[in-house]
Amino acid sequence: MEKNFFTDLYDFIRTGLVYEPDSGPKPFVLKEKEGQQSKDFLVEAPLVAREMGVLLRHATRLERLMKQTIAWLYDENLHSEKLKDLAGELEIMKKQQGELAPMLLSYNQAELDEHLVSASLTENQRIIRNLYDLPDNKDLIARTFEIPCQPPIAALLVFMEGMIDKKLINLSILQPLMNIKGPCDAWENDLVGNIVNLALPSNQAKKLSNFSELVQGINDGDTALFLDGQTKAVLLETKGYALRTIGKPQLEQSVRGSQAAFCEGLRINTGLMRTYLPTADLVTEIIKVGDRVPVKCAIMYLKSVVNPTLVTEIKRRLNGISTDYIVNMGMLEQFIEDYPKVPFPQMLSTERPDRAAVHLTEGRIALILDGTPFAQVFPINLFTFLHSVEDFSLKVPIGTFMRLIRTMGGILSVILPSLYLAVNYFHQEAMPTELALAIAGAREKVPFPSLVEILLMDFSFELIREAALRVPGLLGTSIGIVGALILGQAAVAANIVSPIMVVLIAITGLASFTIPDYRLAMAVRVMRFIFLLLAASLGLVGLSFGVLIILVGLCSMKSFGVPYLSPLAPRTTAGLDVFIRGSVFNQERRPDDLNAQDERKQPLISREWTKEQPSGKEREK
Repeated sequence: MEKNFFTDLYDFIRTGLVYEPDSGPKPFVLKEKEGQQSKDFLVEAPLVAREMGVLLRHATRLERLMKQTIAWLYDENLHSEKLKDLAGELEIMKKQQGELAPMLLSYNQAELDEHLVSASLTENQRIIRNLYDLPDNKDLIARTFEIPCQPPIAALLVFMEGMIDKKLINLSILQPLMNIKGPCDAWENDLVGNIVNLALPSNQAKKLSNFSELVQGINDGDTALFLDGQTKAVLLETKGYALRTIGKPQLEQSVRGSQAAFCEGLRINTGLMRTYLPTADLVTEIIKVGDRVPVKCAIMYLKSVVNPTLVTEIKRRLNGISTDYIVNMGMLEQFIEDYPKVPFPQMLSTERPDRAAVHLTEGRIALILDGTPFAQVFPINLFTFLHSVEDFSLKVPIGTFMRLIRTMGGILSVILPSLYLAVNYFHQEAMPTELALAIAGAREKVPFPSLVEILLMDFSFELIREAALRVPGLLGTSIGIVGALILGQAAVAANIVSPIMVVLIAITGLASFTIPDYRLAMAVRVMRFIFLLLAASLGLVGLSFGVLIILVGLCSMKSFGVPYLSPLAPRTTAGLDVFIRGSVFNQERRPDDLNAQDERKQPLISREWTKEQPSGKEREK
C-alpha cells in the first residue's frame, strides 16, 4: 500500500505507543577496564621469547651471509670488492655476536628504551619500531639509505615529523652523507667520529650509545643517525618546530618599560633572559619533571648572588615530583610550594623578562617551564605582589604614591563590604545621622536584608567578570556594558538592590582591579566572602577576628624558607623597596630576608660624579 497522510499518521502514533527494539547495530559502549591489546608482541612477550627472537634474527642473517658466500665462491667473476663487502659483513656479525650475551642480561634488567645501540642496524630498527608503534604512528619517520663509500654502509635516519627542519636534514645530513665517495677503510677504528668530524656540518652532534637518550633527543626535535656495524648512534640538532614569536605583555603592560614578553619556547625564553642579563654569572639548569611525559624546566639564577641552599632545595623539590605530566606552571607551582591549600600565591608569576631579571639580581630564582609563557620567581613576600613593573621607571614620589594607592585598594577590596555590613547591622551609632537616614531611605523599598543584597551584587559582579574572561575578546566589552550598566540600573529600578549598594560594589570591584597580581586578586575575592559572613554574624568583632586569623596565618607562612610578611613580621631590615620606594641610588643592599651571598648591590655613594667638579670648572679657575 502506498504511503499517504493517514498511513504516516498511523505510523507516528504506533511508534509513540508501541515499543520496538532497534534493528540497527549496537551502539558503542566503552567498557571499564576493557582488555588491553598488546601494542606489539615483542613488547609484551615473555623475556625468553624476546631473547630467542634476537638469536633467531642473528642466525637468519648468518645463514644469508653463508649462502651469499657460497654463491660468490662459485662465481668465476669474483673480485676484490666483493671480498671487501664479505669481510665487512663478517666484522658486523662478530660485533653482534659479542652483544648477544649482554643483550640477554639487558632484557632482564632494562626496559626497551634503555637498551644499548646494537651493531646490527636491523636490531636498532626493530627497537625503534617497537618504541614508536610503527607503522601505526605516522609522526616518526625512519629513513633508510646507504652511504656510497667503499664498502657501502647501510644507515638509518630517525626523526619526528613536524618538529624538525626538513631543509636542514636534506642539506646538512643526507646530502653530505650521500656524497661520501671512495674507500672509508681508514675510518674503521672510529667510523662514527670521522663521519661526525668530516662529513656532517651540523652545529651540535653527540655520539650516544643508549636508546633512552636518543629517544629524548628525537622527541625534542633532533635527528638520530644509526650506522650498520656501529654500537654508537649520532644525535644531530635539527629542531624546527613552529613557535609563537616574542610579543607584547598582555597582563603586565608598561608605558615606559620593555615591550617584550615570554613565549611558549623554553630556549627562546632562556635566551630572552640572557639578553637582559648578559653575564657568565647567569646559570641555566634544566631539569625534566614528570614521569610518563617529561617536560623540561629551566632554573635560572645568578651564581655569585643567590643563596646556594635555595638552589639545592628547589632542585630537590623538582626531582621529587612523581606524576605523569605537568601541563603548565600553575600545576608545577602546586607541586613545589609549601602551602598548596592556601589561596595566597607564594611565587611571583610574571610574563616580563625584565621583571624576572630584576628579581634575579636581588638573589631570587626564576623557573621557566617549556610551553608556558610565564616565569615563576621565588622566594617572595606578600608586599612584592603589590609592586608593579612600572615602579622601576617612575620617579620616587609618584612610584610611592602608586604603591600606597594599590595597598589601599587591596585593603578596601577585602573589608569594605563587610565593614558596611557590620556597621549597618550592629553599630549604627558609628554612622552620621544624615548618612544613616540616607541609607535607610534608599533601602526602604528593597525587600532583602543587606547581606543578601551584598551577596547578590557581589555574585553578579563575579559572574560578569568570569563571563567577560571566558567569551572571545570582542564580546567581553559588550558583556561588561550589559552587565555593569544595564543590569545594575535595571536592578535598582526594580527595587532589588539599593543605589548605595551599587556604589559600594562598584568601589570594591575597582579597588580589586588595582591589585597587580591576578592570583592575589582572586585570593582577595575569596577572603571577602568569608569576612562578609563574619561581619553579618558578629559585626566588627567578627571582622576583627577574621583579620586577626588571616594575619596570624600569613605570619606563619613561608615562601621557600622566607617569611611571607617579611620585613614586617618578623622584623628585618626593610630597605627602600617595600611600601615606600626610595631612590635607586639609595638602594644599596639586597633584601635582608633572602640571605644572598653578596648583600650589597652598590656602594654607599653610587653617584660618584656628585663628588667631582662639573665639566668646564677647571677652565674657570
